[in-house]
Amino acid sequence: MEKKSPRIVVVGGGSGSSVVLNGLVNCRVSVSAIVTMFDSGGSSGLLRKEFGLLPLGDIRQCLLALSSKEDASVRGMINVLNYRFESESSLMGHSVGNLVLAALTSIHKDLKKAIEELSALLRVKGHVLPVTYDQANLCARLENGDIIYTESDIDLRSDSIPPIETVYLDHVVKVNQEAVDAINDADLVLLGPGDLYTSIIPNFLVPEIKNAISSTRACVVYAGNLMTKRGETSGYKASKFVSEVCRYSGREKLDYLILNSATLPDEVKFAYKKEKAEPVIIDEEVNNYANNVVIKDLVKFEGTTVRHDPKLLTDEIMAFIELCSNTINE
Repeated sequence: MEKKSPRIVVVGGGSGSSVVLNGLVNCRVSVSAIVTMFDSGGSSGLLRKEFGLLPLGDIRQCLLALSSKEDASVRGMINVLNYRFESESSLMGHSVGNLVLAALTSIHKDLKKAIEELSALLRVKGHVLPVTYDQANLCARLENGDIIYTESDIDLRSDSIPPIETVYLDHVVKVNQEAVDAINDADLVLLGPGDLYTSIIPNFLVPEIKNAISSTRACVVYAGNLMTKRGETSGYKASKFVSEVCRYSGREKLDYLILNSATLPDEVKFAYKKEKAEPVIIDEEVNNYANNVVIKDLVKFEGTTVRHDPKLLTDEIMAFIELCSNTINE
C-alpha cells in the first residue's frame, strides 16, 4: 500500500503564509492554508468597503503560492494576477488577482465557489480555506483602555505605546467547518510565519479554531517572527511572541518553536530601524512555551527586506514531520 502524504495545515495569512506555501508546494505533502478574513486595508479594504466583499488579498497570495508554476500557462496567469495598478490611478492600487476574485464572487454570489474556480485555473496543489465566510472587524484594546476598531488601524499604528492588551472580533462569526476538519485531520499544524496580532492570532479568535488547535493530536509548530513591528510588537522578545500564541490558541506548550539565528547585515538593521523595527531577541524564557526549540538560519534577503527563506523553513518542517511520526510510532 502506498504511503499517504503528510497532511500539513498552515494557519495565518498574507505574505507570511505565502512564503512557507511557496516551499511546501514543492514537497510530497497535502497542504491546506487557513486564512484570516479580517483584513481591512489596501485593495482588500477598498473592495470590502465598496462592494461588501470579504477581504481577498490573503486568499489571492495563498492561491498563487500553491499554484502549478511548472505549467507555462499558469506562470503567465500568475504574472497577470500579481500585477498591481498605481495607487493614484482610477483603479486605486488594486491587484488584478483581487479584482478577479471580486468578479468571480459577484458572479457566483459565493466566495467559496470563486476560490474553487480560481484554484482550478491555477491548478492549485492544496486547499485555501477562509477561517470564516462572515464579516467581522479585528479590534484591539490597549493597556490604557483605548480601543482600535479595525485591522488596518492596528496594522498601520504609528506607535506601540500604550501596548496592546488584547485583540478580539467585534462580531461573533460562524467558523468554516472545512478549516476545523483540516486541523483535525492534520499531521502537522504550522502557526505562522506572519504578523502576530493581525495575521496569526485573528484565526484563534474563532472559538472552533482555537479548540481544534488546543486539542489536536497533530504536531503544532510556531515559526517565530524575524523582526518586531511598530504598533504591534515593539520591544517583544521571542518569549513574548510565543506566549501570546499559546495564550490565544489555548496551548499550554507548542511541540516545536523555530527561531532564526542569522545575524542581519548593518544596512538591513538600519533600514528596519527607520521603521522602528528590530530583530527579535531570543531569550531563555522561550523554553517555557515549547517542548522543543530549534534555532537555525532561516532568512532570505530581498534588498534590505528580510523574509523567511521558503526552502530553509520547509526543510525544517519536513524534519519535524519525521520526528513527530517517529514519536507517535514509538
